[in-house]
Amino acid sequence: MMRQHRGAQVAQAVARALAEAMAQRRLSANALAQQTGVNRQVISNILTGASWPDLLTIATIEQALGVLLWPNHVAWPAEGDPATMPAQAGAPSESPHAARTD
Repeated sequence: MMRQHRGAQVAQAVARALAEAMAQRRLSANALAQQTGVNRQVISNILTGASWPDLLTIATIEQALGVLLWPNHVAWPAEGDPATMPAQAGAPSESPHAARTD
């Protein structure tokens, strides 16, 4: 069995997270494009895996949707399918850079 490139695994995880977030919000690629200013074809290409999105595009879409699309890929096993990893939900519980209030 051929080992998949880590970048391809990350791109697939981003595509899955984007598809799930769009489905939950009942957003089409056209609607998301209008909301974010990201070209509809770029969104479609991310969803189908035709292209790997750049970081600015991911950040723009994440901000509009209010969810993190970038997976915690460093926690994935060195071998195996990240599709078996638990889904990443929303924002992290606490940022390591958050200001302390106590």
